[in-house]
Amino acid sequence: MQKIRWGIIGCGDVTEVKSGPAFYKLEDSELIAVMRRNADLAKDFAERHNVPKWYSDAQSLVNDPEIDAVYIATPPSTHKEYTLLAAQAGKIVYVEKPMALTLAECNEMIAACQKYNVPLFVAYYRRALPRFIKIKELINSGAIGIPRIVTCQLFRELESRYHDPDNLPWFVKPEISGGGLFVDLACHTLDILDFLLGKIISVRGHANSQTKAYPAEDCVSMSFMFENHVQGVGIWNFAAGCREDKVEIMGTKGKITFATFGDSPISYYDENNTLHQFHFENPKHIEMPLIQAIIHQLQGKDICPSTAISASRTSWVIDEVLQEYRAGLHLKNK
Repeated sequence: MQKIRWGIIGCGDVTEVKSGPAFYKLEDSELIAVMRRNADLAKDFAERHNVPKWYSDAQSLVNDPEIDAVYIATPPSTHKEYTLLAAQAGKIVYVEKPMALTLAECNEMIAACQKYNVPLFVAYYRRALPRFIKIKELINSGAIGIPRIVTCQLFRELESRYHDPDNLPWFVKPEISGGGLFVDLACHTLDILDFLLGKIISVRGHANSQTKAYPAEDCVSMSFMFENHVQGVGIWNFAAGCREDKVEIMGTKGKITFATFGDSPISYYDENNTLHQFHFENPKHIEMPLIQAIIHQLQGKDICPSTAISASRTSWVIDEVLQEYRAGLHLKNK
């Protein structure tokens, strides 16, 4: 394929800056149409971004013969539905993260895209950002020796918007998001660790709601082991009195520390414990490098680093950690 013609299902907040403009700013890429159930909002987005067409139903968009590929930017509860719809229409699929509500849904999506012979990509865009590529280069070069241990911490305060039970954001409603902020944010850390260190093969964890502010979990702790025997621990708390975002990978000759979010410096400590820092500014349209990688793969120039298979591995980890908590919620809601 030379030029990829895109349609967007769900032109909401995430598409305004993070992803949407990349589809019409990149070479060999064109944004043909957008869809949102609210027709006025779909039209407004199309007019502001100079998109030729807009729709208020997904079926019309995927049936548009001028569209080659569909970007699904809706909440996780509709990822499977729209992926299957697009696959049946023979469209390439790029879906937001997390890939779906559960691993079972991920597997259905993968099977459908294989059946209709269409590629399926997932928006774990950190895999294509220069800062994480640099970290991978450091690890692969032996800069820290053999990786042994990973520790992860992500703490946030309980924000005021979670105090109104009748107007909670969708990402803390498990029926829409699959969980809470752990699912929405920790999936990025888990995926980037998969990118840096390989497949996680064993997980043990605990999840609970310490504040009872919303149905989803607000605190998760876990231990995990990778296929290459690296072991890790992590804790995510969204009702803490402080903010923290730190991942540390320790090896036999040094260590690397970095934040999953933002663009703070990467810190590398060599075998003499000398600190080296690397600074990378994230692009304005942060998904642009990954979207570029997708286009290059479709053109036969390169391989996109974020696939349905790699994304489904992160969904498996989340399922393993939240299995007991989700079961408790299900019984409570019966």
